[in-house]
Amino acid sequence: MADNALVLFISALVLAGAVALIVLALRWRRKRRRARGNPDPSRDYAPHSAWGPTSGKLNFSSFVFMDVDRDGTYGQADRPMAGIAVRLFDGEGRFLALSRTNPAGFANFPMSSKRRSAAIRAPGTYRFSVSVPPGWRASGANENQLVRLADAPGSLVGLAGEGLPRPVGLAPLRTVNGRMPVGAVATLSVMGRGKVLESHALGPAAAFRFPVSGEADQVAIAGGGLDRRLALSAYPAELGLLAPGALGADAALITIGFDDVTTRGLCKIPSGHAGLDWYNLNAMARDHTKNSEGYVNGNVSGAYIAYTSSGHPAEFARAAPFGFDSVMLTAAWLGSEGETALVESWLGDEPVARDEITLSALAPVHYAPMLKAVTRVRLSTKHHWQMVLDDLVLAL
Repeated sequence: MADNALVLFISALVLAGAVALIVLALRWRRKRRRARGNPDPSRDYAPHSAWGPTSGKLNFSSFVFMDVDRDGTYGQADRPMAGIAVRLFDGEGRFLALSRTNPAGFANFPMSSKRRSAAIRAPGTYRFSVSVPPGWRASGANENQLVRLADAPGSLVGLAGEGLPRPVGLAPLRTVNGRMPVGAVATLSVMGRGKVLESHALGPAAAFRFPVSGEADQVAIAGGGLDRRLALSAYPAELGLLAPGALGADAALITIGFDDVTTRGLCKIPSGHAGLDWYNLNAMARDHTKNSEGYVNGNVSGAYIAYTSSGHPAEFARAAPFGFDSVMLTAAWLGSEGETALVESWLGDEPVARDEITLSALAPVHYAPMLKAVTRVRLSTKHHWQMVLDDLVLAL
């Protein structure tokens, strides 16, 4: 009996294997036939007639953008954001899936009435919930949106919505941060359209951090020989350790945006570019590397950024002194959120400034030391993750 059972079992395995081989062979023949195409040209451009769901999937997408002008509407000044988490819930509030936005700003949820692997498979009401990062806000107050989907028998996937979710704009809380030197006092004024909105006293050897309102467009520091003005960007500002003799308002500044280094996707920045010597900095198109949130979100102008190659220290320098006004700094990857950047500056052999800046992969920090004269600037990260640079502003 045992021998008969073993023979039957082996026979069943052989039969199953033969059936599987036949199925694979037929499938291969169909694929080969489709790849070869139909020799009959009569239906090359025939109108589609058999309307109905296919076995394919269609992405139903939520779009998230960096709201640079903070008006709640996706406009020409704004940019898609990568790496933002979006969750999908059904009409009963049950969690279905999570998707992160890609470099184009889309969080995609596969939809199909026939595919069990699709996130959306049936008609109903669905909630798309954008996870707003700490310290950020949804400028349009629309981070949660309900969308109704209905049966659509003639559609590609058998389902159709009333419309896609409206674009969701995110804006970071703007702050101005810095440190006071020993023995100095000053006043920091937050300004908007030439008017002082608020003022803060800065004490000696003290760190400061103040939120700034949406209407603020400039900060001014006066007293203690630390006088300076900074035009605010859409991002948090880090002034570092304030030093006397900052760049004046009349300094002739140039912005290096790294868009003119190369037309290829990636290129090491050559010495001589913009009249400087460069070490270990690469220029790269923002979408050259897959799933690189900081390369996308840290790009504030044009299509290119620079980054510290392999996460190792990098430098830019020149024998003749130049002014180091500011630069946008971003963590390259969401996996390195909270990485610490170290920026060190020298005039000849004399250290001029040494500042630590906490980085995010979601948006840049506007680091603005406003140093009047340096000959070398070194950039590194505490844990050797890549750091992204854009809009380096110098006085050459």
